[in-house]
Amino acid sequence: MPSCPSGTEAYIVRPRDSLWLIAQRFQKTTQEILSANPMLNKDNLHIGQTICIPSGRRPHRAGSPPPPQNISKSEQTLSNLMRLLWEQHVYWTRLFLVSTAFGLPDTEPVTNRLLRNPKDFEAALMPIYGENIAAAFAKLFTSHLTIAAELVSAAKAGDSTAAADAEKRWYANANEITAFLNSINPYWSVQEWQKMLYDHLAMTKAEAVAILTQKYQDSIDIFENIEQEALMMADTMTRGLVRQFPQNYR
Repeated sequence: MPSCPSGTEAYIVRPRDSLWLIAQRFQKTTQEILSANPMLNKDNLHIGQTICIPSGRRPHRAGSPPPPQNISKSEQTLSNLMRLLWEQHVYWTRLFLVSTAFGLPDTEPVTNRLLRNPKDFEAALMPIYGENIAAAFAKLFTSHLTIAAELVSAAKAGDSTAAADAEKRWYANANEITAFLNSINPYWSVQEWQKMLYDHLAMTKAEAVAILTQKYQDSIDIFENIEQEALMMADTMTRGLVRQFPQNYR
């Protein structure tokens, strides 16, 4: 095994690893890992490869709860709700992709259920931020879903121009969501949310392409990463709320 310099520890790449997953496992950013491995090609990891991980934090499984600590019942309730909503977001998105790709008869009810997800977020945020802010978030999040539907439909039809236009608007919407979240909660950083949402869009697009091209195992592998990131977004949202309103979660 190649040696790693002082201040880092060696990690051996496993099947289905990505740089993002490794970073989450060790509570690092991808940039921290890239800085410690200047010759690393983040898009071409291979099983058995040694990566040097900067020391300093205890590793944990990506998507798993943070290290054990005493939290209040109200904070645990909030965490459970955020995780449920983000899990529902990615699961109903996947069901929508499958139904749309194959023209299944359940496409309409599946779409309606997916579009309920922003309303469920609105209901969760309303007691915290009030009606207007909660509704504004739901509107942005609904656009996130409807633009995604346009992108999938265009890709299925082979309309590359329409797909490119939808994708451009999809990322612009992600920027709007990022700015909005930061405007209502200073503990939801622009950099962190933009990175998570951009990753979410890229993985969702890859999942859709895999389904449309009948690469079903690939789509499942991608979805596992999507699910883990959804849990990370849920936990990030929970932490921001607890820091902003500590009196509500004692």
